[in-house]
Amino acid sequence: MTLKSKAESQIKQLKELIKKSGIDTDSIITKEYNHEFNAVDGKQKIKIQIFFGKKGLKKIIQGDANSNFFKTISNITSEQQSLDLNYSCIAEPDKYIGSDEVGKGDFFGPLVVAAVYVDSESKSLLTKLGIRDSKDVADNQIKLFAKEIKFIIKSNFQIVKINPDKYNELYSKFNNLNKLLDWAHSKAIENLIDNTGCKNVITDKFGKKDLSLVSKYPDITFISETKAEKYSGVAAASILARASFLEWFDSQSKKGMNLPKGASELVEDYAKSLIKKIDDIKLRSIAKLHFKTYTKIKNA
Repeated sequence: MTLKSKAESQIKQLKELIKKSGIDTDSIITKEYNHEFNAVDGKQKIKIQIFFGKKGLKKIIQGDANSNFFKTISNITSEQQSLDLNYSCIAEPDKYIGSDEVGKGDFFGPLVVAAVYVDSESKSLLTKLGIRDSKDVADNQIKLFAKEIKFIIKSNFQIVKINPDKYNELYSKFNNLNKLLDWAHSKAIENLIDNTGCKNVITDKFGKKDLSLVSKYPDITFISETKAEKYSGVAAASILARASFLEWFDSQSKKGMNLPKGASELVEDYAKSLIKKIDDIKLRSIAKLHFKTYTKIKNA
């Protein structure tokens, strides 16, 4: 079965699941890279999409994330483990700390690392909620998810938010992004280890070397994997990190600076325009200056 046909099968299952809940839906539309349909409640519409591509299948829900209708659709489409589009069932420790980071590829904004402690009960609740990698969740849904996650895990999380000023200072000290990431992950994880006594840690792999914490805690099992967001605790950490990251951008927007995310040509063009209006001190407070973007705009 091709990815396109798998996506078609999944979108049909989702449509049927929503219809069984008494909610109207329109017809499934097939586009070049996705299948989609709308769930309808009066004038409200929520779009459900399943994309297919090199990275596999991805479910996206679009609409007013603050509405009860959106939350209903989100909960319905996350009800069944069989509808998990990204990962098959995996073996997770009963209790562990999961960590992930957001912002390392963005010229503007902070680097944020979050760590989350989960047990059997919280893992089950996070799975039912449909928690997944923040990259697969629309920004307007992140805040809603973050609120639900904090309700489920209570105080069992740590967030290390490194705003650009501090980031530039630390990068000058470490002169290496992976070392900076190691420092931030270790700080978040260590606080949770001390608070919970947990003996298992799972991190999203960002370098070839083990975390520096490994030698400090020889009795703890450390797992470092690429795409570790398949673990519910790491996915929850990813969501909390992204929520904190977005809060920073919201705060800048309130100051009249609608900064773009990422490190694309759009970001470069925006930075070229911005640098004509502000000095390096101000730029240092909103951007990561070791990026190639900075070199390009300075030499433009």
